[in-house]
Amino acid sequence: MKKILSLKNVIVSLIILSAIWQLIFTVSEYDSALFPSPLQSFQALAEMISDDILILHIKASIYRFAIGYISSVIAAVLLGLILGRLPKVFQYVNPALQLFRPISPMAWMPFIVLWFGIGDIPAIVIIFIAAFFPVLLSTVSAVGGIDPIYLKVSENFGIRQPQIMWKVIFPAAFPQIANGIHLALGTAWVFLVAGEMTGAQSGLGYLVIDARNNLRADILFADIIVIGLIGLILDSLLKTAEKQILKAWGGVD
Repeated sequence: MKKILSLKNVIVSLIILSAIWQLIFTVSEYDSALFPSPLQSFQALAEMISDDILILHIKASIYRFAIGYISSVIAAVLLGLILGRLPKVFQYVNPALQLFRPISPMAWMPFIVLWFGIGDIPAIVIIFIAAFFPVLLSTVSAVGGIDPIYLKVSENFGIRQPQIMWKVIFPAAFPQIANGIHLALGTAWVFLVAGEMTGAQSGLGYLVIDARNNLRADILFADIIVIGLIGLILDSLLKTAEKQILKAWGGVD
């Protein structure tokens, strides 16, 4: 029932958005070549689907995103679990993290292209950087905030490292870690598109630049819609996975 209601909400939202879009198109003085109508953009979307162009670009983007995001989450969680258990070490590491954290991943793009060339790797590295800091810092904070009584009880039951890390610390910290993972998803998806706009020859970000260069505003708008929809789907899938994990650990009903 909740899934049906959620789908209904999405459809209603898209209808409202399309109506507002059509209203702006009607009252604006821009040429349709610069600001296409919803119908023109959906026709361009159908054109890309029928030519299999869109599917190829989506596959390229999802491939890069999966590698960059998953590898970043794994690395950040593992490092965060370690640093969270070593607060004295983290005191020295944290200033460096706070120095690099505010820097946009795109600022590294010139070096990334010089080091790795063009293709898949630059976009994957950008995604990795974008997702890394939110997950790492949320993991460290979550581990540091665990009630010490959990650790004392574990020791009383004879649970030792590394079992205590995976059987006690990680499950206890997971709800807060999940918040960081969720935040990193949106950030990584945004920078995937940005990375593909400068360092790739395929993908949804590249399709934005290609549409601009060919003066196809209808394709540009269609691509923007697809980027938003895929981001929405990824967000929903991650929420579902989080709920299943928390349910398995007794965190939710």
